[in-house]
Amino acid sequence: MKILFIGDIVGSPGRRAINKLLPGLKEEYALDFVIANAENASGGSGIIPKVADELFDSGVDVLTSGDHIWKRKEIYELISHEKRILRPLNFPALAPGRGSGVFKTKGAKPVGVINVNGRVFMDALECPFKTTLAAQQEIIQETKIIIVDIHAEATSEKVALGWYLDGKVSAVLGTHTHIQTADERILPQGTAYLTDVGMCGPYDSVIGRNVDNVLERFLTGLPVRFEVADKNIKLCAVVVDIDEKTGRANAITRIQKSLLDE
Repeated sequence: MKILFIGDIVGSPGRRAINKLLPGLKEEYALDFVIANAENASGGSGIIPKVADELFDSGVDVLTSGDHIWKRKEIYELISHEKRILRPLNFPALAPGRGSGVFKTKGAKPVGVINVNGRVFMDALECPFKTTLAAQQEIIQETKIIIVDIHAEATSEKVALGWYLDGKVSAVLGTHTHIQTADERILPQGTAYLTDVGMCGPYDSVIGRNVDNVLERFLTGLPVRFEVADKNIKLCAVVVDIDEKTGRANAITRIQKSLLDE
C-alpha cells in the first residue's frame, strides 16, 4: 500500500498546490490513501468547513492538525461530526473531536491514523508517548497499517517518538516546523520516519508568512499581523510504501513539487 502524507498546508496557496498537483501525484505513485496536515489551511491559521470540503474534494482522505486547530470557532461543531478531521490525541478528553481513527481506502482496506502534539516548547498536554501507544493498541486490533503525525517543535521529541514506536506503527512523520528535513529512513523494526515533512505553501516566505511582516516583528518586537505569502509555491510530502500483511514500511520517499505556472 502506498500512502501520501502532505506537510502543513498554509492558506490558499497551499490549497491551490494540492488542487493542481495531487491528481498527478496519485497517478505517478499509484497512491492508495492521502493524509494532509491542515491546521493552517484557512488564512494561514485554523480550518473552516468550506476549506475542509475543498481539500476533501481535491482528493485528501484524512486531515490532521496541531496546536492551531482551535483558531477558528467554526471548527468546534465541524470536528464533532466530521470524523475525517483529527485533532491532537493528547488534548483533554472533553475537547471536541478525536485524535485517531481507522479509515478505508477506495479499495476498502483499513488505514489507522494517529495525530498527537509534542510538549517540548509547546503547551502542556498529556504525554504524547503514552497516549499514542494507547491509541496504537486499539487500532492494531483492526489494522497493522498505522500512520502517526507528530506535530511538535523539538527535533529530539520527534526522534524519540520514532524510536519508541518502531515496529508498532508503519510511519512516524513530523509536522509543525514547516521545513522539510532530509533524515528519512526505515528504523530497525520497520517503521518509516521523517522529522518534518515540510510545508505545502509559499516558499519565498518565512515558514509561509510574508517576509517583511516577520522581519518587522523580529526587528521591532512589536505586534505585527502576519500575512500569508504567495510566491514560489511548493507541495512537500512523503510517500510511504507499506507491506499490507505486516504493516512494516518498505520505503519512504520525500517529495517536493513546485507549481510551475506561478
